[in-house]
Amino acid sequence: MAEAGHKFLAKLGKKRLRPGGKLATDWLIEQGQFSSDKKVLEVACNMGTTTIELAKKYGCQITAVDLDTKALAQAHLAAAKVGVEEFVTFEKANAMKLPYEDDTFDIVINEAMLTMQTEKGKAKCMEEYYRVLKPGGVLLTHDVMLKQKDEAVRVELSRAINVNVGPLTEGSWIQLARSHRFDRVDTFVGEMTLMSVSGMIYDEGLGGTLKICFNALKKDNYSQFMKMFKMFQKNQEKLGFIAMASWK
Repeated sequence: MAEAGHKFLAKLGKKRLRPGGKLATDWLIEQGQFSSDKKVLEVACNMGTTTIELAKKYGCQITAVDLDTKALAQAHLAAAKVGVEEFVTFEKANAMKLPYEDDTFDIVINEAMLTMQTEKGKAKCMEEYYRVLKPGGVLLTHDVMLKQKDEAVRVELSRAINVNVGPLTEGSWIQLARSHRFDRVDTFVGEMTLMSVSGMIYDEGLGGTLKICFNALKKDNYSQFMKMFKMFQKNQEKLGFIAMASWK
């Protein structure tokens, strides 16, 4: 049975499962102005790659949530391996019903998840992110962007990654934030790098990229990998990424 695209790529060894890769994540972190006194929530943390990097670099307190218990278990192990357990808390939680009080966090970061939600789902997540942010806090998001509205591309992407996705244009992503009371919205947009060779080398290093390619060529993985790779290649002029910083 075919797996969801992000889980499949993680199985191959890919650690950065974001449409704009490290480049977009680094821009988000710069906008967030992280420091040791900031209280941070990462939603859909997956295996904790970003959370752990933030804890190592800034020593800030981070609560990281996901619905995937296996990914959370891996995140726990990874945090322990590099000695940042005192800074991070990994919990199972639903983005649409976060178990935190109003005005709790200085920063909420959420990458490559809103794309996978319906219109109502996106709205509910944004309501929750706004609610748990402190006044003056910032929401940092990173998602798939359509260069222009194109239903055929949306359907093709959904079939390729085995998840029904709803990417938006830059204007529609900005409107989503503004319609949920975020006062200021800054964006950084660029080319989709998730499965490009140059993007993988930048994100994973040459050794990591070779490992991913080696695993992709295995009999059980080849068909799904090529299906995804060909879809992204075919639509490289139509798909991109958007990183967005939205202030409460």
